[in-house]
Amino acid sequence: MAHEQHSVRAPGIPGTPTSEVSAGGATPPLPARAKAAFGSRLRAALRRPRRWPVPLLVVLLLGQSAVAMVTAAVQQTPTIDEPVYVAAAADYLHEHRLRLNPEHPPLGKLVVMAGVAVADPHYDSSYPGTQGQVGRHLLYESGNDPWRLMLWARLPVIVLTLLFGLVVLAFAREVAGPVGGLVALALYAFCPDVVAHGSLATLDIPAAGFVLTSVWLVWRARRRPWRCLPLAGAALGAAVATKMSALPAIVVLMPLAAVSVRHARGAAGRTGRRATPAECAAGAAVVALTAVAVVWAVYLAVDPRLRLASAEPVPALHGLRGRLVGLLPFPEAYRVGMRMQFGLEEHPWQGFLFGRLYTGSLWYYLPAALLVKTPLGLLALGAAGGAAVVTVRRLRPAAPYLLLPPAVLLAVAMTGSRDFGTRYAVFVPMFLAVAAACVLAARWRWGPVVTGALVVFAAVSSLRTYPAYLPYSNEAFGGPGHTRLRLHDSNVDWGQDLGRLADRLAERYRGERIWLVYKGSGVPAYYGIHAADPRRVPPSEVRGVLVVSDSSVAKARGRLAELIDSSRSIDQVGHSIMIYRR
Repeated sequence: MAHEQHSVRAPGIPGTPTSEVSAGGATPPLPARAKAAFGSRLRAALRRPRRWPVPLLVVLLLGQSAVAMVTAAVQQTPTIDEPVYVAAAADYLHEHRLRLNPEHPPLGKLVVMAGVAVADPHYDSSYPGTQGQVGRHLLYESGNDPWRLMLWARLPVIVLTLLFGLVVLAFAREVAGPVGGLVALALYAFCPDVVAHGSLATLDIPAAGFVLTSVWLVWRARRRPWRCLPLAGAALGAAVATKMSALPAIVVLMPLAAVSVRHARGAAGRTGRRATPAECAAGAAVVALTAVAVVWAVYLAVDPRLRLASAEPVPALHGLRGRLVGLLPFPEAYRVGMRMQFGLEEHPWQGFLFGRLYTGSLWYYLPAALLVKTPLGLLALGAAGGAAVVTVRRLRPAAPYLLLPPAVLLAVAMTGSRDFGTRYAVFVPMFLAVAAACVLAARWRWGPVVTGALVVFAAVSSLRTYPAYLPYSNEAFGGPGHTRLRLHDSNVDWGQDLGRLADRLAERYRGERIWLVYKGSGVPAYYGIHAADPRRVPPSEVRGVLVVSDSSVAKARGRLAELIDSSRSIDQVGHSIMIYRR
């Protein structure tokens, strides 16, 4: 006998069955089915990724970095190099000539020029003297407000530093996923070296950031080679047009561009043909030729006639280096700058590392300085991420992109004769931040917990040094108060605390005789510091308050060393200037 299938519908709710009887039996009543449907929708909603926290976290991380950099920019007096770059920027703006600071290409100073143009300082283009003298004249002798001018000159670099943070986020996200991108951005945003040099009108962060951007774009070229490789070449050209130390990146990125083209064609090889050697070579050529074109465009933007009248002497360069410089496909002004850079390399500079004062350079100086000045959390995560990139199969394609460029650039920088600071290798913490994201992508058992703890550790370490980021050192080396015992120059004391010193002297030492040994480009008298040089009088006449920059303390010999040894330390300013009582 056939069974009839029928259903009873709920009264008042047309089409809603309360129960159904069929040959297969009865289904659950309405309340049970409603609960099951609600539970299913709830679980789906919980699994659905919420997009709003990620942009919020990005804004918070970059926001705190912006606050830190702007605070430093407002409070710090000009560092040693900044007046030269600001003067060159003003000369570009008013005279459109390649006269000041030819040893560095113009792009970084064109970035600074954007802020100088807003500040609109009075500039005396006829003032004679070296580039350092022109810079001091612009800041202190031309009726300009150095605080306002320096802030505006620094702001474009701050903006650029924040934009490079987005590159770090995007690069790490593509390699290791969204959470990895946030980890990389957090480590970048809290890195004291990035904050310290990102708040200055200098060239180190722009050059390093452009290199990172070019590597990221070459990595993206694995999917869209002919869209990304010209952009990568433009970013590489921007780096080379900012600092000549970025030139070795060309040698690394050209092969990586060829690898990206080969991978892109190989991925499409199931339905199409694989890349030929000619196509791979074309990808490398696109990067190199675009970079060269950008360098030419930057010089032409300053002076379409490419006139060069250097305010500094240009040394002759002979031998193999001279021939190689002559072969560079860049404007003559660029080659002149290269000759000046090689001339500076011949100078017998003094270095200071772990209490040792030496003349010349130490090959291990930069790795040692990076160990001191990089947060321990970033060091640990960067090392673990580098290991993950090499050992985890699905991450291995990113290894040459993340590891080769910083390794080659660091190796070249280690051969230099100027052991002045980690700013020469500030690209290392940038790449470490991206590599650190790979710890999460490796899916190690305790990876998320350890990563979170180390990110918090790095953030706390950075916040503890606020707002004096230049003299930062990590906890293993005693923190910012002990950096002066191990490093000098831009690692700790670059002349940035002259304004803070003026406030401290007015607050605690008003009316006392001040003796000052200051290392920097600022003019003490402008800030109300009226002091004498203790090295120019007999030691018996030096009575009162003795103030010495930490770099001068580190390098003290002869009379200055005797004065310091026979004085009592009573105070310090910004972890970069010592105050003694005599």
